[in-house]
Amino acid sequence: MHIITFMPVLFLLMQPNVIYGEVFTALVDMEGLISTELELVRHLDNYIQAEETRLKQLRKYLEEYESIYQEASADVTKYLANPINAYLLVKRLTADWKQVEGVMTQNVGPAFVHNITQHRGVLRFPSDEDLNGAAVALMRLQDTYKLDTHALAEGKLLGKKYSRQLTAGDCWELGRQSYNNGDHYHTVLWMGEALNKFEDESNKTVSRQDILEYLAFSTFKQGNVKEALQLTHELLKIVPFHQRALGNKKYYEDLLRQQGVIQRRGETGDVENMIMDEPFNTANLKLTKPSDHLPERENYEKLCRGEKLMDPKIEGRLRCRLVTNNVPFLYIQPVKMEEAYHKPLIVIYHNVISDDEMETVKKMAQPRFKRATVQNSVTGNLEPANYRISKSAWLKSEEHDHVLKVTRRVGAITGLDMATAEDLQVVNYGIGGHYEPHFDYARPSEVKAFQGLGTGNRIATWLMYVSANIY
Repeated sequence: MHIITFMPVLFLLMQPNVIYGEVFTALVDMEGLISTELELVRHLDNYIQAEETRLKQLRKYLEEYESIYQEASADVTKYLANPINAYLLVKRLTADWKQVEGVMTQNVGPAFVHNITQHRGVLRFPSDEDLNGAAVALMRLQDTYKLDTHALAEGKLLGKKYSRQLTAGDCWELGRQSYNNGDHYHTVLWMGEALNKFEDESNKTVSRQDILEYLAFSTFKQGNVKEALQLTHELLKIVPFHQRALGNKKYYEDLLRQQGVIQRRGETGDVENMIMDEPFNTANLKLTKPSDHLPERENYEKLCRGEKLMDPKIEGRLRCRLVTNNVPFLYIQPVKMEEAYHKPLIVIYHNVISDDEMETVKKMAQPRFKRATVQNSVTGNLEPANYRISKSAWLKSEEHDHVLKVTRRVGAITGLDMATAEDLQVVNYGIGGHYEPHFDYARPSEVKAFQGLGTGNRIATWLMYVSANIY
């Protein structure tokens, strides 16, 4: 049996309730009102100043959102294809927007926020889960393509600047998301970057305390006890009675004494002097990436980076040719076929779907997209998985002439009987979207894999890319 899979890779204050009567009957009582009025003037002046500060802050948010919108709307597809832009978009509409709401709700904001809440059915807001997903996706790309943390924070991909810089607050949020996922490796990378950016920021976007709380503990979890102790000392300079930090400090010191790194109490050497005398640098740390124990991971990531893995002898036997398969219309316009591998057979066919057909497929699929699922090898049930980040839709040949033509063309090119092919699957990959190495066919242990189809196991997969990766 043959499954056809389309994979569009789209790399989007006062309460005057108490009344004292009859003050008019005595001037001495009236004199007291002058003091009251003075207090009212003072409070009102403070209130107006606070409101002006609040409005100034909101105007700053507005200018930033407008500026980014102008940049993004010039070419939405290209803008969202940049994983940094995609992450920042989700962050602006989740964590950052909560800050805006907080400023608005200080006074006149509730009515406006309520109005937005009433329209949440129309306005589409990402969730906290989306923010986490965007952060994880950015770090997946960082690992796969071996991207430098500082370069990413500067808006650079592979040496070229594509987006605006991340603030210390942006980096901190990436680190926080990693921490919440139990990923201390990326927590250290991004909290470290946040700390260095914090030092250079004139308008602080996050507090040093918030950075150090995460950074110190994650540095320890990565096995760098001495550096974790130094960071904890830095934290205690800011918050001397931070209970958790005090407890961690003692624990780190005890560990280092056991290891002989610092001397025991009563001996020479003051652990209080273990301070950071230079900017924090993750390059000086021992860091270990989390492992998912996927045997194919190394080669999978090398292929993503465009590295060559094939034996030159095998590559030398690969050929390109024109294919007709004894099909009349292919004699008129043969298909260009490029061999990519022999065992198993992998071939690339060039220019087999028109622009109009691609647009039809995308338009039909878009309203039907649902989170892609995979089959649980134990239960046989279809369920979402974090190793397949995409949405998919299914199209039947009889739904549109373009779909029918594509299906017939695939059959003619491959020589396979399309009567037993599954419906056309359209897949849209999101931020850092990927599908890790897997088998498309069912293995002996998956006895119920294609039971519902009634046509047996898969024998081939056909993929067509209907959009290009811009970066």
